Amino acid sequence: MNTIVSRFWPEWNGTLTKRSGGWNNTTYFVEQDDRRAVLRIYDTHKDQEKIRFEHAVLQQLALQDLPFMIPVPVPVVTGDTLVRLEEREGKFACMFRYIAGDSPAEQDPGFYESFGDAAGSLTAALADVDPGLPAVYRPYYELSTNYPLCSREAVAGLYSNPPEGLEGLLPELKVLVEAYEGIAGSLEQLERLPHQLVHGDLNASNLLVSAQDGAKVTALLDFEFCTRDVRAMEAAVILSGMLCHAEEERIIRDFWRGYSRTITLSTEEIAAIPVLILLRKVDVFLHFLTRYLEGTDEVNVLQEQIVLLAADIVQMSGEAGGERQGGVLR
Repeated sequence: MNTIVSRFWPEWNGTLTKRSGGWNNTTYFVEQDDRRAVLRIYDTHKDQEKIRFEHAVLQQLALQDLPFMIPVPVPVVTGDTLVRLEEREGKFACMFRYIAGDSPAEQDPGFYESFGDAAGSLTAALADVDPGLPAVYRPYYELSTNYPLCSREAVAGLYSNPPEGLEGLLPELKVLVEAYEGIAGSLEQLERLPHQLVHGDLNASNLLVSAQDGAKVTALLDFEFCTRDVRAMEAAVILSGMLCHAEEERIIRDFWRGYSRTITLSTEEIAAIPVLILLRKVDVFLHFLTRYLEGTDEVNVLQEQIVLLAADIVQMSGEAGGERQGGVLR
């Protein structure tokens, strides 16, 4: 690891601490005296074009006067912002400037209005960003392109002929398979909604709050999945993470109060929010199913996600297919 750090920080002779959590990357805090940085190793892909797009977006955002911090890539001596790690099977690594702050407690409802403010400001800022590179990740609604291993037939087969380890989750699998089938007919309609760059994965794990004021969001992190997609998808992804929260209705109202100070969605976009939330849930399911099929995760990881996602979808159906969320937004 010392060799990797020295490529970004040649004079470094400090400490390296691995950060817990994260499904797609390995992250380390790098320190020496009063200087800090964050080292990221991309574990689930070796596609440098995805990383270059992410870094181009961040560099463009860094030129704007944002009311929150974002990661800023640190270049190596050659000026590039990523390095190939031949010693790690060709994986890529990059380093970002350190951003002070705390991770919020997900069950703490106090930061959601500030989260809405920050998300709205980011949506407005991303509308003006031109990274000069084609987006690599496809929109959420292109499920068949995004998850070639997860055809409708393959997903249906999970329920009709579940693999070892999933036999005890037939009710949950039925919910997810039906959600996948149900969403398929709505995908073409989503293509007609306004599009722009979106972060695509904003949630409590990808933001920081002030150490002095836990209700104040100070940074938005992890732009790895940034792409061009339905504009309203940004809000839908965030709202999808609020399902089953003990104070769900309150935090949705708080978030939307902050978000709508900057962004006004059209009637069509607001009407599509329940479908987009369901799409996010199906997408997460297919993401972890793909990781399982590729051998990245053991079956216990997929089991956990199946239970959580099915519960969220049942929660949505219990609210008349999302009418409660739509009512709150109005």
